[in-house]
Amino acid sequence: MTQATNATARLRKRGLRARRLLDDQTRIHASQVIAERIVHSHEFMACNTIACYLSSYDEVDTSFIIERAWRANKRIFAPVVADKHGMFFRQLLPETLLEKSRFDLWEPVGSPRIDAGQIDVVVTPVVAFDDDCHRIGMGGGYFDRCFSFLKHRRQWLRPKLMGVAFDCQKIEKIEPNPWDIRLYSVTTDSQ
Repeated sequence: MTQATNATARLRKRGLRARRLLDDQTRIHASQVIAERIVHSHEFMACNTIACYLSSYDEVDTSFIIERAWRANKRIFAPVVADKHGMFFRQLLPETLLEKSRFDLWEPVGSPRIDAGQIDVVVTPVVAFDDDCHRIGMGGGYFDRCFSFLKHRRQWLRPKLMGVAFDCQKIEKIEPNPWDIRLYSVTTDSQ
């Protein structure tokens, strides 16, 4: 393991520990604050297609964001991990069948797919982040590979990767790897 990999692993542990230490009441309240900020953002209101992860217990709860997108008649999609290296997005409707993946995450089954470049906004899970919108995820690299086409963009058109995290997951500085894709923004319970 390289020195940079060790540093990233330490920061990942720190971010995971911080969010896991939140009590249920704090997590629920903070998730509501974050969701309200997302659904009132210009990016959310202006978009037609949105991708949003289906949250696990200790992550920012995204169910309110998903419900608001449905009510606003936006097309919403959720990530599906296809194999060891790939991720794609399937449409999410209230009646969409969900199954647990090998990573114990809920994923839509059998619904239409969308190309990642056709999504306007992607609500992105975050383990740790910094002021420069650098992100550390769970370590699989799925988001970075899926959105690698954004690496050399000259301006933010689409998709806009909007990270959501609890303020306690903020790190002073993340040294990005060459393959890391920076977020468009990070929304927390304090900003």
